[in-house]
Amino acid sequence: MFDLIKKLAELYGPSGFEDQIRPVIRTEIEKLADEISTDAMGNLIALMKGSGKGDRLKVMIAAHMDEIGIMVNHITEEGFLRFTNIGGVRRASLQGGRVQFADGTIGVIYSDKSADASKLQPLDKHYIDVGASSKADCPVHVGDAAGFLRPTLQQGSRVMGKALDDRIGCVVAIEAMRALASKKGKNKSAHDLYFVFSVQEEVGVRGATIAANAIGPDVGIALDVTLTGDMHNGPEMAVALGEGTAIKAKDAGMIAHVGLVNLMKKRAADAKIPYQIEVLTGGSTDARAMQLSGVGAAAGCISIPCRYVHSPSEVVDMVDVQASIDLLVEILSNDLDI
Repeated sequence: MFDLIKKLAELYGPSGFEDQIRPVIRTEIEKLADEISTDAMGNLIALMKGSGKGDRLKVMIAAHMDEIGIMVNHITEEGFLRFTNIGGVRRASLQGGRVQFADGTIGVIYSDKSADASKLQPLDKHYIDVGASSKADCPVHVGDAAGFLRPTLQQGSRVMGKALDDRIGCVVAIEAMRALASKKGKNKSAHDLYFVFSVQEEVGVRGATIAANAIGPDVGIALDVTLTGDMHNGPEMAVALGEGTAIKAKDAGMIAHVGLVNLMKKRAADAKIPYQIEVLTGGSTDARAMQLSGVGAAAGCISIPCRYVHSPSEVVDMVDVQASIDLLVEILSNDLDI
């Protein structure tokens, strides 16, 4: 599984620029789905038709392909690039970092000299050096986007790299599709499953909103990362790396459907899958889009605990990744009696 994580995490794909990652995911899933399509927004949608007869529930499972990044908004006469953020870029992780543009051009981030070195410079006082000697010979243009550049590494059960938010959710979705496709008879899902690899989540769950309005799901399950409470001076929350998947109860954008939360807990307990309960005080996921789109859906989220979210070195634990896959398969291959 690590090879798949590495392949997806290292791909270029800031919000709105997912063209390089979409075909790679499509190749991974095209033999698993009954139908695959890409909508006008750029969402990749894979339908696995249910085995049940009569009315079948529509279940939408969403994992976003996009990552945070930057966009060039000015080029100085000396060839340095000023930029703005795409999504929740953290200034503390910028200095000395590297970014990569769609054509492979790589740049180094630095900031202007400050009178007070103890304070972080604002975003508009940072710049990117791509090796140009002047504006005229700069290979990058205003409006070009870049993603952060960092290798994906494994150390024991821990995996670290950029864009694990939310390429790790994409991995969970792909592995769940593989597991479901291998099941036979009553263990195969009775429901119509719409696996959506969504775009532009980092800038306001835009892709999932469009997809949910088109699909009209009865049940929606987002796959995304969440913060952990086991960091040094980190947030106070009951989620830790290596303790299992996290079942979302609430975040800043939605309260998860109580019946779905209870079902997740029951399926995890019955299958002896380690789990934690997530209450996140900031941020939200594609579950919010599914909950509020159309006539609404019973929505929830399976979260993968992650340290250092929105930095170029996010960290997850393979124990939690596997538990998230196992829980999703248990939910989808059994009755959704919520």
